[in-house]
Amino acid sequence: MTERLTTRAADIRVGSTTDGLTPISVAERRLGASWPQWLSLGSVALAGIAADQLTKSIVTSRLDLNDQVHVVGPFSIHHVTNSGIAFGLFASATSIVILLTGLAVAWMLYFFARSGSRHPVLPVALGLVIGGSVSNLTDRVRLGHVTDFLDFKYWPAFNLADTFIVVGVAALLLALVASDHHSSRPVREREATRP
Repeated sequence: MTERLTTRAADIRVGSTTDGLTPISVAERRLGASWPQWLSLGSVALAGIAADQLTKSIVTSRLDLNDQVHVVGPFSIHHVTNSGIAFGLFASATSIVILLTGLAVAWMLYFFARSGSRHPVLPVALGLVIGGSVSNLTDRVRLGHVTDFLDFKYWPAFNLADTFIVVGVAALLLALVASDHHSSRPVREREATRP
């Protein structure tokens, strides 16, 4: 009888579940966004919308459509409009572009609500993408087109919202690649780098 109790006691390990027999293989952590992260996302998105709308307003009030001002080298401020998405694609399908943009923004908010704590760069990266998307979406709904003005001659003209979207997506991809690379390193190597 004593021998059986000793054997059972030896099977119980530190870090086991409440039944004392099944070892815990993964630590759970909450990935949903916290209020400070939502605040960061909202601040970045609102700043992006404000900057984009302000620059478009300045361009439309100072330059007539198709007018341009040379700045330096191949760069000029060129007032053009675009009823499609990037580079003039889907120019005749504004309502579809509006619908797809709205769905994309809704999906990004859902993703952030569920995974906002996954990486510290997510609030900024998604804030830039959402801010740029919402600013261009606002113009499409209100005007039927977006105003583009940053022209590098050999590249279709674009605006600040487009820039925010590209920078946000690039930051998001780099963060996810870095996070994936970090999690794929062997456990011993990760523990050795801890302070």
